[in-house]
Amino acid sequence: MSKNKLLLIDGNSVAFRAFFALHNSLSRFKNKNGLHTNAIYAFHNMFDNVMEREKPTHVLVAFDAGKTTFRHETFTEYKAGRSKTPSEFTEQMPYIRELIECLGVKHYELINYEADDIIGTLAKSVDPKEFDVIVLTGDKDLTQLADDHIRVDVTVKGVSEVESYTPSHIEEKYGLAPLQIIDMKGLAGDTSDNLPGVTGIGEKTAIKLLKEYGTVENVYQHVDEMKKSKRKENLIHDKEQALMSKELATINISAPITIQTTDLVYQGKDLDRLIPFYREMDFQSFLDKLDYPDLDIMEESLPDISYTVVDSKEDLTQGMFRPGMSFYVETLDANYHLAEIEGLCWGDEREIYVSKNPELLQNPLMIDWLQSENSQLTVYDAKSTYCLLNRQGIILKNIVFDILIGAYLLDTNDNSDDVAAIAYHYDYKTILRDEEVYGKGVKKGLPEEADSFENHLARKIGALNFLKEPLKKELTAKNQWELFWEMELPLAKVLADMEIAGIKVDSHRLEEMKVEFASRLKEIESRVYELAGEEFNLNSPKQLGVILFEKMGLPVIKKTKTGYSTAVDVLEQLKEHSPIIEEILSYRQLMKIQSTYVEGLLKVIHPTDGKVHTRYLQTLTQTGRLSSVDPNLQNIPIRLEEGRKIRQAFVPSKEGWQIFSSDYSQIELRVLAHISEDEHLRQAFIDGMDIHASTAMRVFGVETADEVTGNLRRQAKAVNFGIVYGISDYGLSQNLGISRQQAKTFIETYFDKYPGVKEYMEKAVEEAKEKGYVETLWHRRRYLPDIHARNFNVRSFAERTAINSPIQGSAADILKIAMIEMAKRLEEEKMEATMLLQVHDELVFEAPKSEIPKLEQLVKQVMEQTVTLSIPLKVDSSVGNTWYEAK
Repeated sequence: MSKNKLLLIDGNSVAFRAFFALHNSLSRFKNKNGLHTNAIYAFHNMFDNVMEREKPTHVLVAFDAGKTTFRHETFTEYKAGRSKTPSEFTEQMPYIRELIECLGVKHYELINYEADDIIGTLAKSVDPKEFDVIVLTGDKDLTQLADDHIRVDVTVKGVSEVESYTPSHIEEKYGLAPLQIIDMKGLAGDTSDNLPGVTGIGEKTAIKLLKEYGTVENVYQHVDEMKKSKRKENLIHDKEQALMSKELATINISAPITIQTTDLVYQGKDLDRLIPFYREMDFQSFLDKLDYPDLDIMEESLPDISYTVVDSKEDLTQGMFRPGMSFYVETLDANYHLAEIEGLCWGDEREIYVSKNPELLQNPLMIDWLQSENSQLTVYDAKSTYCLLNRQGIILKNIVFDILIGAYLLDTNDNSDDVAAIAYHYDYKTILRDEEVYGKGVKKGLPEEADSFENHLARKIGALNFLKEPLKKELTAKNQWELFWEMELPLAKVLADMEIAGIKVDSHRLEEMKVEFASRLKEIESRVYELAGEEFNLNSPKQLGVILFEKMGLPVIKKTKTGYSTAVDVLEQLKEHSPIIEEILSYRQLMKIQSTYVEGLLKVIHPTDGKVHTRYLQTLTQTGRLSSVDPNLQNIPIRLEEGRKIRQAFVPSKEGWQIFSSDYSQIELRVLAHISEDEHLRQAFIDGMDIHASTAMRVFGVETADEVTGNLRRQAKAVNFGIVYGISDYGLSQNLGISRQQAKTFIETYFDKYPGVKEYMEKAVEEAKEKGYVETLWHRRRYLPDIHARNFNVRSFAERTAINSPIQGSAADILKIAMIEMAKRLEEEKMEATMLLQVHDELVFEAPKSEIPKLEQLVKQVMEQTVTLSIPLKVDSSVGNTWYEAK
């Protein structure tokens, strides 16, 4: 009979290692709510790796229960002196616990004890004949547990590679038995746990003494026999410290735990919890790896719904079309610029009509109704509906309500793209969730039977008809009707027009760049080969690792299952050791630009009009900011010159036209100045000062702007934007490469010099605690369910969100208002100029050269004056023959 295998994970230490394994990517690992996710992501990878490697039958993750344990009764300074844990890490800990539960694993903690004691007690209590035990930790203290059936795996530089401690490995490494690790700590101490040990005795001396005397106690039995020396004096003087250090380092293997191995049987991941968790964390890569079971649409019994099937366009009659109906177009592809129409449906409380035949859209009765100023349509996703019908030559004129936008505004935490999810929320049960029709995760197909598909369509119209009134009522009650009617619904039409217009891309210029970058890549390759002394596959991490760490002897930073890690964070740490590292980093940056943007854009240029037609996600973010996909034009890298050059390929669609760009200057800081009413921040903007230089003067005590150095301005800029995003002293120290104490001082000085900002932040948190949400200047709400959370880290994250959401959201609202007004003014002025793109705080247009002066004047007027704040808004504009020239 095969043995069981018990896996015990030291939760705190492994999570901490996980955080630092990806801390160089801290800014990249955030979910849509702004939560840092690098530790959660790396912890998950670690879990998957160890589960695949060990295939345990029983699993437990043990956590420390608090900062004080029974050891503090012995020594109050136990673990004192440790740096404050970064808030970017602590905010993730509750979610790591939630992840563990979703993965189908128990976690456990015990008041007054450490995770080590829980692990030690369980590891030593199981029957060696029934269990082998694997301990996974980032802390070598646990190696004292190793014996013939307990192996202790200690993570090495991250979480993907481990060093396995067995009695034979410990003997080979230290010349000691596992239990003598405790004695070594007694003599040498441990700075991480603040164990004092004996003055002047380090690990090597401790090992030497233990090889001779065996234990700390035996050292002291023979101390009088030792020759007179400073070491002997220290041993005698620090005897109590040595014995105490050994006691503190000893893991309690008889802790009063209440959990048993029968509670720890691993039964697999809990997909019902894990899938929503992945979605909340924006872990698409983990979602993609899951194998979702399809659900049979016919299994669920729903109340009947009546509808009329229309088979052909000749069957349409005038009586089928009335004002105030709901209308829906069904597609399979999320990219409605390419999607085929699978069916359509429309109706009201009197009658619902459904059809699988898109040719109905060619009937004059249907066209006239959709294009009528009196149709008063309710739809789900106005923007996609505009675009889909535009491809059929139909210009929608009178959408009066959008269920998707309304539901999104009422709760941005639930930004579902499923009609049924909203319907269920409002207790409308006669509809199946989309995932039950298509299959979970990726849409896989509609019901094949005609009556099932038609029934599916009818239920969607039933849901739209039901939802419009409760949503309208709730929007009005929450003072959000104007936000919906005057901002978001008109914006859907503006965005649709921008998407339909698209932007011309010069494929020849991209092809030239492809050749140019390929040549540059070859040059870099040659320099790398010269520095390496041989040729190899530069795109193979395994071969690169051999060259760097075996042939060239560079220090090994981190290992993976397949060899040496050559990740960017590892290479960054090796820059000073060899010029080859800079060349490799340059190669990788250029290769990413080549593959993702040059080759990527070439793939999505429309074959008919030579343009790219991005899609703007209007109902995704918590703050109201727009996102761009298919392709993402907001992510084109502009910090590197090679990345900026991509914009050379974006050109006007007509001869004699130019690209015009206008960008809000420091809009979020201006919003902060307005909302906070801080007199110093406001005055700097009113006086037209360089805000970062102004902040540098106040924070760093510089008398005049001329004395502000480039470095001081850079630091002030980081503080300014850090304040907006609720940055911690740790985050600021990472951004600026300074100590946490310096960063903390910068932040404290900022609040001292800008007291209005500090007061605003305090009031924002108070308001969030009182109301449960915060608002932008235009009443866009962000609900904060965790603002009263018992867990400090969860609550702290919600408090930071309460501070920055009104700023970011109001900035997004200002841009939206400007876009709506610009579209209106261009039409009123009968200008040919077209608004093409919105990228962060920038609007991009194309226009005839003759219109550029008028466009510049109009854009400046609209963007700076449409919204009135207590400080001036400012835009910077430029023009050129390409988007590159216009920046």
